[in-house]
Amino acid sequence: MTSKPSAQEEALAAALGHCRAEHPLATDAPSLVAGFCTHLTQTLGRRLGQANDQHLFAALALALRARMLNHWQHSEAACQQPDCRRTHYLSLEYLMGRLLGNTVLNLGLEPAVEQALQALGLELENLEEAEADAGLGNGGLGRLAACFLDSCATLRLPVRGYGIRYAYGMFRQRIQNGHQVEEPDHWLLEGNPWEVERRELARRVRFGGRVELHQDEGGRSLHRWVDTHDVLAVPYDLPIPGYRNETVNILRLWSAAATDAFDYGEFNAGSYTESVRAKNEAENITMVLYPNDASESGKELRLRQQYFLVSATLQDVLAEWQASGGADFRQLARDNCFHLNDTHPALAVAELMRLLLDQHGLDWEGAWEVTRNSFAYTNHTLLPEALETWPVELFQQLLPRLLEIIYGINADLLSEVAERWPGDNDRLRRMSLIDEHPPRSIRMAWLAVVGSHSVNGVAALHTRLLQEGLFHDFSELWPERFVNVTNGVTPRRWLAACNPGLRGLIDEAVGGDWLRNLERIRALVPLAEDAEFRRRWRQVRQDNRRRLIRHVHEESGVLFSEDSMLDVQVKRFHEYKRQLLNALHVIHLYDRIKRGDTRGWTPRSVLFGGKAAPGYVQARTIIKLINNIAQVVNADPDIRALLRVAFLPNYRVSAMEYICPGTDLSEQISTAGMEASGTGNMKFMLNGALTLGTLDGANIEILQAVGEEHFFLFGLTARQAQQLRGHCNPDEIIATDPDLKRVMNLLESGHFNRFEPGIFDSLTAAIRDPQDPWLVAADFRSYLQAQQQAARRFQDPERWTRSSILNTAHSAFFSTDRTIAEYNQRIWQLTPLSGPAGS
Repeated sequence: MTSKPSAQEEALAAALGHCRAEHPLATDAPSLVAGFCTHLTQTLGRRLGQANDQHLFAALALALRARMLNHWQHSEAACQQPDCRRTHYLSLEYLMGRLLGNTVLNLGLEPAVEQALQALGLELENLEEAEADAGLGNGGLGRLAACFLDSCATLRLPVRGYGIRYAYGMFRQRIQNGHQVEEPDHWLLEGNPWEVERRELARRVRFGGRVELHQDEGGRSLHRWVDTHDVLAVPYDLPIPGYRNETVNILRLWSAAATDAFDYGEFNAGSYTESVRAKNEAENITMVLYPNDASESGKELRLRQQYFLVSATLQDVLAEWQASGGADFRQLARDNCFHLNDTHPALAVAELMRLLLDQHGLDWEGAWEVTRNSFAYTNHTLLPEALETWPVELFQQLLPRLLEIIYGINADLLSEVAERWPGDNDRLRRMSLIDEHPPRSIRMAWLAVVGSHSVNGVAALHTRLLQEGLFHDFSELWPERFVNVTNGVTPRRWLAACNPGLRGLIDEAVGGDWLRNLERIRALVPLAEDAEFRRRWRQVRQDNRRRLIRHVHEESGVLFSEDSMLDVQVKRFHEYKRQLLNALHVIHLYDRIKRGDTRGWTPRSVLFGGKAAPGYVQARTIIKLINNIAQVVNADPDIRALLRVAFLPNYRVSAMEYICPGTDLSEQISTAGMEASGTGNMKFMLNGALTLGTLDGANIEILQAVGEEHFFLFGLTARQAQQLRGHCNPDEIIATDPDLKRVMNLLESGHFNRFEPGIFDSLTAAIRDPQDPWLVAADFRSYLQAQQQAARRFQDPERWTRSSILNTAHSAFFSTDRTIAEYNQRIWQLTPLSGPAGS
């Protein structure tokens, strides 16, 4: 027996019928109701009363996707015109987060969507929470790529992102007895309503096999890569809408599939496992982000992923270029730029050479000229362990034709170096693409530099250190290739979407167009002197702090005080980021309270968050220490009114959307000279947090922008750190600093691990090690002084609020709109797509 439709459902059916006939894809509230109901009932097969939040989110996403399709197709058609130069952005990571809220904002549909959902008895916030974070990245690198795509679309630049559609993203982090526990992050479990599968554009990617050499009729040597094991790369497109400009770019993500999914011969022979082996092996390539490369199989899979991305992407671009009228491949670089987001896609240099040589008939000199003029490379790290190298033996096994090409590129490079510096064998050894130390390996960062016409760092200090250190030899050979483009963040997601209260206040103060031109936010500067504006600013921030406090309580069980300073360090766990230094400060505060040294005390709530790589033992131990400290501090009745500590599990993009609007003090405390740029520091600044940091990465430019009065600076400079490294005496520093001595005594006495003897010995040994590259002990006293300065400042709400306003007001430089405009001016040289008048 069927139930009678409710009055609400009857009204919805009437609206659906009307809008189908009159306004099938309009964006007013009744049309959105109709589109929503169409997808809920006819695409997803659910009725309103039966659908859960996941179904409701998917229905809304599909309705919005449908409304982007016309602009999407128009933008794609414009990009494919013969005179349109394009950039193809290659990245192994895209940390997209949730897309619903950002899409609604960029399409300018917030009022209409909220009105439509209200008519349905639904709330946008609940549907946003139902969406899974798209777990396609690890940290700052992937989030930067996502911000770049937003700004490229907003600036109407013809830029397409290319990446991998990992079925499982970065692991879900759970904390058990203080330890990090990794669980699978199957973010695609419920599907992805935003994406469009383009199976007709699948590309074939080769692995293994051997290379045959033969000659054509003219005597030219030709190479054939034969007997390969092939995999299909199937593209899935995600729409990337610009901010209210009717431009929609795409992110194309490749998923691996077998060329023959089922072997009937094996099946009929009774070998059921073997019949699907090829399918399983193919799909493994895009199964998980960052397989553990501690094993040989893990290394091989990671190399497969990198080549899978670059081969599918380059084949795709070349095919589209030909379809849009490209014929002379010597002109490829005129119409196309391939941008390498860090070293991971560096294989693209050799792969483009292969395609030009083996499939499109160019000779070596012509192919190399085209290749070198087509690529640009962004370096994101100075850490040696992050600069990938691959064993020659593994290359020979998986990519024999590319190995031949890399040898050829290296021979040309060494000839150029020898001609410039005759007899300098040390330089030849340093610059060679092949590291001859056993086991012989290929230096991928070197390949990226050699094969690119532009190489950039991502902050002023980082670029200088690249030229003085890591790439010094190449900078001497080709100084004109090196430029700096400081990173940024998109103000759409990282202020407007995540901080609507502050957005509304800024709209009133400076007008609504600041989200297209963040320079206009400088108009807040004089308002920092306005007492009424400061009061309203404080109220918005207090609302955001309460929201963050609720979120931390729900996720960790720790309840922060609304009157305390919210002191936050959230980022990937690595020793150079020095979460350990922050933990030592927490122990110092605990020790002071226990000793009764609380005169003039500023209540403080300290929040940590971030993931450690599964194989990074020391980083995992730091997470354990922080959780043990939190357990001791939060359980002590003498402490809890003055100090609270929480570790937020499973830190991710959607969590940061709670965190950065509610943070008071942003901890950016990496060892100087180690952080390329950082982008979390920019998100916090944009939302009015004050930074406590070293002269590292973009901290330097933040300090220059806002001024020393509104930034808590501490620590060695990069040059001082380099000079001290290896000559430090931590034992002497500890012995002569009473505060650090007491902290180390608490740690080494087992106060925070009474029933787990010895588990933190590696951390205390690292602090005392004269070779400690992170210089924790050396920076401790300066860090303490900066923390005391911040605590005193927080006790003056008017002064703190003034600094908060000025941080936001001076954040314009750190918009990715500025970053992308600089990339375009200095490197890409694209012409923006035309758009509708007035948009």
